[in-house]
Amino acid sequence: MALVGVALAGCSPVTLLNALVPDGTYRFEGDLAYGNAPRQRLDVYRPLPSAATNAAPPLVVFFFGGTWSQGGRASFRFVGEALAARGAVVVIPDYGLSPVFRYPVFVRDSALAVKWAIDHAASLGANPRQVYVMGHSSGAYNAAMVALDARWLGELGASPAGLAGWIGLAGPYDFLPIEDPQARVAFDWPRTPPDSQPMAHVSAASPQALLMAARKDGTVNPVRNTEQMAERLRAAGVPVRLREFDDLGHVTLIGAVARPLQWIGGPVTPPLLDFLGLSPTLSGPGAR
Repeated sequence: MALVGVALAGCSPVTLLNALVPDGTYRFEGDLAYGNAPRQRLDVYRPLPSAATNAAPPLVVFFFGGTWSQGGRASFRFVGEALAARGAVVVIPDYGLSPVFRYPVFVRDSALAVKWAIDHAASLGANPRQVYVMGHSSGAYNAAMVALDARWLGELGASPAGLAGWIGLAGPYDFLPIEDPQARVAFDWPRTPPDSQPMAHVSAASPQALLMAARKDGTVNPVRNTEQMAERLRAAGVPVRLREFDDLGHVTLIGAVARPLQWIGGPVTPPLLDFLGLSPTLSGPGAR
């Protein structure tokens, strides 16, 4: 587990982890534009034809973490592979990073990527009515804001009501006052608006959620963020599933999604697959 922590620390490029991931279990389309800016590019992971069923698969838009100041889509091939190998279409976008860009640029980029996914779901072979947003750490914040704050998809002529649900892994949903130095820059602290917090946008209209956290998380407090978000959603009458893991930390929570590392501390993938309506059975050359 120590090696995994070093490789994934800070959500930096995980060359070692991706090298362990099979490359014959999905179809890949890379460097597609979802906007005109240089960082508005995305990669798509699709199931192999042998994994096809009579029903169109769900589409998952995954946002990586990195305190809104580092990271890139290529480092998270292991997430795309883990879900595509079990039948999902996965979109992993880049988005504007601090200090060049600050809130709400990365939220607007995230919404634009989700709108692209909704518009292209059918052509990618996915079900347009089964689009989910998912993220880890600061990426879970992006996913939460797109799913909960109707402003961002609304600017694009869409709505969170069109989402099938959202998935947050170790997400920061209520973090004012800001203490982390990188997050302070990203949110222009202390001029950060209170409505920048996902917790402020929970309503009865919010999409269903799967919230996952690591009890050993020393980066994002799981009680203040994940548990309180679950309570807020339930109080609003929104269906929510909460899974917490005793033996995982902030970084290993997302690392455990990778198929080679599913042994490191908790069954992270089964709740994901169940929420997405997918079978844990693998298909194609990488099946085992």
